[in-house]
Order: sequence, then structure tokens, then C-alpha cells
Amino acid sequence: MALAMSTRRGAGLYLLVWLMLGLLFAVLMAVASGALWSHAILFAVPATLVYGVASGFSAYYLCRAYPLAERKAAAVVAVLSLSALISGGLWALFCMAWDGLWRALASDWSGPALTPALRALIVGLGVVLYGLSAVGHYLAIEFERSRSAERREFQAALMAQEAELRMLRTQIDPHFLFNSLNSISALTSIDAARARAMTVQLADFFRHSLGMEAHRQVTLSDEITLVRHFLAIEQVRFGARLRVTEAIDDLARACLLPPMLLQPLVENAVKHGVGNLTEGGSVDISARRAGSLLHISVDNDVDPDMPAANPRGIGLANVRQRLAAAYGHHASVHWARSGARFRVALTLPATTMEQ
Repeated sequence: MALAMSTRRGAGLYLLVWLMLGLLFAVLMAVASGALWSHAILFAVPATLVYGVASGFSAYYLCRAYPLAERKAAAVVAVLSLSALISGGLWALFCMAWDGLWRALASDWSGPALTPALRALIVGLGVVLYGLSAVGHYLAIEFERSRSAERREFQAALMAQEAELRMLRTQIDPHFLFNSLNSISALTSIDAARARAMTVQLADFFRHSLGMEAHRQVTLSDEITLVRHFLAIEQVRFGARLRVTEAIDDLARACLLPPMLLQPLVENAVKHGVGNLTEGGSVDISARRAGSLLHISVDNDVDPDMPAANPRGIGLANVRQRLAAAYGHHASVHWARSGARFRVALTLPATTMEQ
């Protein structure tokens, strides 16, 4: 009863069910006692609605106090049987009082004559209705308990996913910072001005990165801005040896993705690709939206004489784990070597702030 009454729609459905039962009770009273149909309805429907509310609350609280999983079946049956019998008896007394009130108010009252047999029938009917109400409440309670368990499980899974994403996210910062500090240290003894410029660029990078910490997802446009800060740092070190091109579809710029997802890929492209080439090389970043999917690729030059083995650095492993944690099987990352070019391709759901 309490569960059904918790919403306006539930209360309406509950009262509608008891209204139908009241009409059936009126038919029974008219047939059993020969009462007028109109008087049988005036007698039975209000009496049934009152019993529906009273017995509903009683059955609900007893079902809560005697959960099936924690109480012995015999105890549950005994308590509910006694309560049903008492409720049926009280309903019969209420019906007698209700009939007496009608007889006092209306001189032409032709309601059902509540003989001992009819009163016993009302008690029995009350016991059955109380039992059905208890069964309904047990089913509703178990359904609500199951939904609560599912919500708790879902929230626990979300918290575990967020913890994993934070852990994977924190791997990137120290990894990138150590590499950058090593580069600054190497430049200090060679070109102090470039070392200072790289330090300033590094500060700008982390300032922008910290602004993204509070977000589980950022737009591709923001992610590209962060990548540009990183490449500006590397440009100080490599100069003209590092060439960068971008081909970002306008529809793709608003798509969301985990923060600092592209930076380790671009870092790998510079460190393991362009950094190993005396004449330098290019890093090409492209992104396009195709319906419900976002496709991103990072291509870079590599030494053609180097063995064509799959890289095992922290960057690619981290990106793969973060995509799996955030999107499951809906996202993927693939890489391949083709001659003097290495390519990493990401595919993930194309979602925006509006969605």
C-alpha cells in the first residue's frame, strides 16, 4: 500500500483495483441478499475502499516487519493469518455499522440484509483479500529491493570505473614530466635560452592540463589545444626537425573524450618516431565524425631501418586501458607500421555536451 501510494499514478492504480473489487462485492451482495443494485453499490464500494486502504497499510507494515528471507515461513504464515482474520472480522463489523448508518439516514434503504451467513462470508472474503494484498506487497518489496541492489551495483561499478580512470590518468603526468625535465636538463648546458623557453611552455602545458582535471570528458577542441601546448614544448627542442599537420573535421571538434587521451600518442610519435630521425619528420593528427562514431588518427614518420615491432610503451597501453574503462567494447585503438610510417587509430562513440 505504502509503495503504491508513493506516486500519484501508483495511488490511482491501487484505488482503481479496489474500486473494481468493490463493484464485484456489490454484485455478490445483491445476488446473495436480493438488495437493490443501487443500494448494494452504495453499501459495497465505500466499504471496500475503506478496507483496501486499512488492510493495505496493515499488510505492508507486516510484510516489512516479517521479510521472507529473514523469518521462518511458519511464523510469517501465522502472523499474516491472524492479522487477516482480525482484519476480516473488523471489516464485517464496519459493514454492519455502515449498513446501520444508511438505515438511520434513509428510510427507504434496501441494502443487503447482513445475516450471520453473509457476515461470515464478508469475514472470509476479507481474509482472502488481505492475503492477496500481502502477496502483492511481498512482490513489490522484493522488486524494490532488487532495483536498489541493481542501483548500488551500478554505482559501485561507476565508482570503480572512475577510480581506474583517475589511476590511469595520473600515470601520464609524471611520465610526461620526467621526459620534459630530462629534455630541459639536456638543453641547459647546450642552449640556456631554449631551456628557459621550454620551461615556460611546460608551465603553460600544466596550467592547461590542471584546468581539465575536474572533467571526466573534454571536447576534442580542448584536447587539441593541449596537444598544441605539448608540441610547442617539443618544438623548442627539435626546431625545424619536427613538422606537424592537423586535419580536424568541424563536426568532430565538439565531440567528447577522456582528457589527455591524445597527448601520450603524440608524445610517442615524437619520441619513438621523429626523435630517431636525423633529418626529422612529421606528425599528422586527423579527426572526423562519421555518424555515431569519432575517428582519430595520429601518423608519424619512423626510421625505415628499425624493426617493425609493436611498441610497448606506457602511452599506447594507457590509452587502450582508458578507452576500455570509459567505453567498454564500444571503443577501440589499433596501430600499424607501414614502411616509414606508423599509425595509431582510435574509434569511440561520438557524443557532445548537448547529448
